[in-house]
Amino acid sequence: MLGNFVLDKKSLSKLSTCGLSQESMKAQLKNEDIDFTLELWRAQGLDILKYNSLYFYATKFLTLEDTIFCIVDVETNGSKTDKHQIIEIGAVKILNGEIIDSFESLVYCEEINTHITQITGISVEDTKDAPPLKYVMQEFKLFLGESVFVAHDIKFDFKFVSSMMEKTGLSPLLNRHLCTINLSERTIESYRYGLSYLNELLGLYKEATHHRALSDAMTTAKLFLKSLTFIGTDVKTVEDLISFSKNERRLKRPKFDPLLACAEENKE
Repeated sequence: MLGNFVLDKKSLSKLSTCGLSQESMKAQLKNEDIDFTLELWRAQGLDILKYNSLYFYATKFLTLEDTIFCIVDVETNGSKTDKHQIIEIGAVKILNGEIIDSFESLVYCEEINTHITQITGISVEDTKDAPPLKYVMQEFKLFLGESVFVAHDIKFDFKFVSSMMEKTGLSPLLNRHLCTINLSERTIESYRYGLSYLNELLGLYKEATHHRALSDAMTTAKLFLKSLTFIGTDVKTVEDLISFSKNERRLKRPKFDPLLACAEENKE
């Protein structure tokens, strides 16, 4: 679903590959003004352009070097978007292999249970002077823009951010997005693919504080950049990379945990 309009899965696939015809676009939009619809989608982070009479994701033509990737992490006071909220959000922007900007904010929250505080270190007291959710979502939407949304477990982070946008009266996100779990499974041989484990295995970010948003976003950014060093030369555009992260064969995992073996050796 894009905005208030629905494109079927086949059409969404064509936007990233061979292109979608104007006739098909019109039929599915029920004769709504296409140009106006594209402007609405662009405001939600999705840029679709017309090329040789066909419609494509703009990311079909964007090289990896020319693309801004926004690496995002959120901490929440629960797992259900209808009952819980974001309590901290962190993000860093990457362009051509370099971090160019960052975003970080706690979010005012009236209820954080002890279990969440134990995991994140964030309590209600910590958020009492933080800006409200609506303000943070507005500011983050401006920060994100049309960047490609990247996260370690995209289903959770993207869904939560988009749901919080809607909860505060904003439009849901439509940005092209990519999961670093999927990407790392196809580029880095590892016994596990949790962010903390990969950080320890690869030495990504020595200053990491796990389960704090900006720190996890920074760790994910370093993982993303490392993964890019292992992709083939045939992956040139954003859509190439998204397809690679979903369709390339996963690497075979080691039978034994190398970190555990290392720990055992250190005991001796």
